[in-house]
Amino acid sequence: MMEKLLIICVFVGIIHMIETLAYSVRIAGLKTGKLVVALSLFNIIVIVSRTANMVQAPLTGKLGDAVQSKEDLSLLLQQLQTILLAASIGTIAGALLIPSFVSIFSRMISHLEVAGSVPKMMKNITSIYTLEKAKKHVKRPRWIMLSQLRIGGVPKRLLLLNLMATTIYTVGVLSTLYASTLEPTLSKSILMSSGLINGLAMITLAVFVDPQVAILTEKVMKGESTKQSMNKMVGTLVISRLCGTVCAQILLVPAALYIAWICKLIP
Repeated sequence: MMEKLLIICVFVGIIHMIETLAYSVRIAGLKTGKLVVALSLFNIIVIVSRTANMVQAPLTGKLGDAVQSKEDLSLLLQQLQTILLAASIGTIAGALLIPSFVSIFSRMISHLEVAGSVPKMMKNITSIYTLEKAKKHVKRPRWIMLSQLRIGGVPKRLLLLNLMATTIYTVGVLSTLYASTLEPTLSKSILMSSGLINGLAMITLAVFVDPQVAILTEKVMKGESTKQSMNKMVGTLVISRLCGTVCAQILLVPAALYIAWICKLIP
């Protein structure tokens, strides 16, 4: 069981690390002047996240299937809390890797332009010579970066919405799994509600968060705003995302109880 939990935590960590790095894709696009290419190229990395999610989902479901008693229920709660901890660790890892990612990803964009296709680019960048050169693009995060992340200038409403969306997205599936074990007779209807919960988070991101980031990116491209303002927004969004994973830890049980209560009300 511990091996299965470890595998789930690794996959969850990878998912949240990639989703954290997604914030910095626009920085790489602005740095190279190839924003559209950057967003397109990142979709390839997103495939890794989607694959990890497909693998960990049924494994996480198996944890719920193993519940047969109150002792098992207590163990499940600890396991789910561990998975949420892995989400926070993955977010922190992604934040620490942002400086190196921006530098390396910018080089990948240049390689793609030269190669003309993703398969050729992958062939070029996986050569021994290119991998050795990539070492110089690895950058350590510096404390000065944190000192520049004052909230002033970044809409507090945007950070709050990002925090809320991250919390819902992170806790959604796990809370429905826990709720289904609390109310076994309603397990099917509870599990089916996870899509609705995650959908709410996706709508919040798509309608309120992403357009704001896109508007700022457009202003930077036109010279109406500075690149520092973009860096600042990305940094504060990453912090709000981390806070969202911590809030998910706090809301795991209350959310499960609320979901179970709602499903009871459905005729």
